[in-house]
Amino acid sequence: MKRAPLFVVAGTIAGFAGILAFNTRPGTPSALAGPASHAGGGAHRGSQARAAPARIPAAPAGGVRSAVGPTEQYGYGQLAVKVTARGHRITNVTVPTIQTAESYSQQLATQVIPTLRSEVLSGQTARINGVSGATYTSEAYAMSVQAALDKLQIK
Repeated sequence: MKRAPLFVVAGTIAGFAGILAFNTRPGTPSALAGPASHAGGGAHRGSQARAAPARIPAAPAGGVRSAVGPTEQYGYGQLAVKVTARGHRITNVTVPTIQTAESYSQQLATQVIPTLRSEVLSGQTARINGVSGATYTSEAYAMSVQAALDKLQIK
């Protein structure tokens, strides 16, 4: 019985070392990145650290334009995101297409999408935090947003 704590400590150290190695590998960007803290209540998010997002230059005079990203398949359904911009500034993000496999997935998406929208609008980028417990939804959302930004030629 005295060996059990030794195995627990050794396993904890090995797991921690594995996590550090995974998170510090160079050249492995994620579709989801961003600051780990989030003021207020709501879903907990991942704790990936990243450099501050590159800010989009001041918007040149221009009209409002929109683009819809492709419908992205994810573990529990599919979704597409529409991005609206004025010049190079993202002014709105909506989800015109969403299909889920079950009612729980629909409920989860309903809770997660406003958080993801807020991340895109505040960061002016598709490089956003994922929402813990909704990783597949978060990744599909970020991929569709990035494709829409590419169509709009917004970096």
